[in-house]
Amino acid sequence: MSYQVFARKYRPKTFDDVLGQDHVVRTLRNAIEQKRLAHAYLFVGPRGTGKTSTARILAKALNCTGGPKADFNPDEDVCVEIAEGRSLDVLEIDGASNNGVEQVRDLRESVRFAPARGQFKIYYIDEVHMLSNAAFNALLKTLEEPPPHVKFIFATTEANKILPTILSRCQRFDLRPIPTELIAKHLLHIAREENVKLDDAAAWAVAKGADGGMRDAQSMLDQLVAFCGDHITEANVLDVFGFTSREKVAQLASALLARQTAAALSLIQKEAESGRELGQLLGELVGAMRALLVAKLDSSADGDGIPAELWQSLLAAADPYPADRILSAIDVFAETEGRMKWSTNKRLHFELGLIKAVQVLGEVRLSDVIKVLAKGADAIGDAGFPVPAPAATAIPAVPVAPPPAPDRKSEPEPEPAPVFEPEPAPEPVYEPAYEAPPIREPEPEPPPVAKVWEPEVESDFPAPVSSVPKRTHDAITSRFDSLIAAAPEHSEPPPPLVEPPPFKSAEPAAPPEPPKPARPQADESFHRDPLIEHALTALEGRVVG
Repeated sequence: MSYQVFARKYRPKTFDDVLGQDHVVRTLRNAIEQKRLAHAYLFVGPRGTGKTSTARILAKALNCTGGPKADFNPDEDVCVEIAEGRSLDVLEIDGASNNGVEQVRDLRESVRFAPARGQFKIYYIDEVHMLSNAAFNALLKTLEEPPPHVKFIFATTEANKILPTILSRCQRFDLRPIPTELIAKHLLHIAREENVKLDDAAAWAVAKGADGGMRDAQSMLDQLVAFCGDHITEANVLDVFGFTSREKVAQLASALLARQTAAALSLIQKEAESGRELGQLLGELVGAMRALLVAKLDSSADGDGIPAELWQSLLAAADPYPADRILSAIDVFAETEGRMKWSTNKRLHFELGLIKAVQVLGEVRLSDVIKVLAKGADAIGDAGFPVPAPAATAIPAVPVAPPPAPDRKSEPEPEPAPVFEPEPAPEPVYEPAYEAPPIREPEPEPPPVAKVWEPEVESDFPAPVSSVPKRTHDAITSRFDSLIAAAPEHSEPPPPLVEPPPFKSAEPAAPPEPPKPARPQADESFHRDPLIEHALTALEGRVVG
C-alpha cells in the first residue's frame, strides 16, 4: 500500500471525530435521530475546517446498513466505499470543472434513477460557487422539488457568490476556524500514533501558523517529520516555515511598550536577515497587542498562548497605558499590514509602522490634560476647603502662651477711634425726560491768519505772509462786520435757462409732464468781485461748486 499523508490518513470517519464543529455535529445528529432530513445542505467555511469530511460522514449516516442513523460502523463496506469515493449512490462533483449547463442537464437526467444499494442517492458538489448563473438557474427546479430518494450536499468557501435563490433552498451550516489549542492537541495525538516526539512549543507554533485549518496543520507536521525525523523542536518549526517564536514576539512588544525604538528596529532587522516572514511577525505582534487590549477590558482574559512569565511582564509594561492608547497602536499596525500586503519592501513599511506606533503611545492628548486637571481639583478638596494632611505626616501642635497684658497705669488710655457714619444719600430728584442736545466736538482752532485785507492799502497783490502782522479776534470780527455792511442788498437775477428741443421717437409720444420749476443758476461773475476776493484772501477760503 502506498504512503498516505496525515491529512488523508487521519481524516474524520464519524461524527465524534469531527473537531471544533460541535454546533454542526449536534444539529445533524438530532436531524437524523428525529427523521427531520432536509433535501439540500450547504456547508460554508474556510479551507481545512472539515466541509468535505462532514459531507462524507453525513452520506455514511444516511446510506449505512439500517440507516439513517447517527452512530454507524465506519468499517462496513458501504461506509468504506463512500470514504474511498467508489460508491454508486454518492456522486462527488467538482463545481470548478463541471460548471456548465450541459453538466447540470446530465445531473437532472440521472436524478430520476433510484439508488443502487443505499436508501438515498446523494449528490455532493464541492466549490459550488464556481457554477455559472445559467447552471444555477437550470438546477433551481430540481433543487426545489427533487425526488424523495435524492439528497443534495453543497460545499463552498465563498457563499456570497451563490445565488440567493439557491441559498433559500438549502439548510446552511457555517463551519468555524478550529481553535489553536485544539489543533495543537490533535497534532500531539498524531505524533504519538506515528512514534514521533513533538515538543509542546513546536506543536503550538505549527497550530498557530495553520490559522484555524486542520488540514494545513497536518500537512505542516508531515513536512516536519520528513525534515527532522523522530524529534521535532520549536527551532525546527521556525527554521522550516519562517515563523517567529513567542519569545521574540514578546520581546518586540515589550520594546514597543517601553518606547525603545532603537531596540525594536534592531530586532526587526535581525528577523529580516534570518529569513523570517515579516508579515507573519507583524500578525503575531498585533495578536499580542490585542491580547493586552482585551486584558485591559477583562482581567480574566488569558495571554492567547503566550507563556505565563512572558505574559506577566507584558501586562506590567502595558499597565501605564489606557485602553484607547493601545487601540490606536493596533490601528496603526492594521494600516501597516495593508501596505505590506502589496509592497515589495515589507521591511520599510514595518519599520515606519513601528515608529508611528511608538509616537502614538507617547503623545499627549487632550484627555490626558483633563484627567490631570481633574486629579488636581480632587486634591484641593470640595468647595475650596483644604484637604487635611495624613496622620503620619501631620505636625503636632505646640501650645503658645498668650502675650502679657500691657500696664494700664503707665500708658495713657487711647482715645476711641472716630466712628465713621456715612452721610445720607440725597433724595433723587425726578425731572421730566427731555432729549439731550447732541454733543458737538470742539472746533479746531483756526490756523494763523496769514493775510488780512486792509481797505486803506490799495495794492494789486497782497502783502507777503511774513509782512502781515497777527490780528486778534476782535479785529477779525470788525472786518466781517465791514464786509457785511459793504455787501449789496440785492443781487442781479440769473439769466433764464434755455431748454433743449424734445427728442422725437417713433413710438407714440407720452402725455406731457407738468413743467418743473427752473433751477436758478449761480452767476460766476461775482467771484471776481474785489470784496469777495479780499474776503477769500483774508480767510484763506475757496469757492466750492
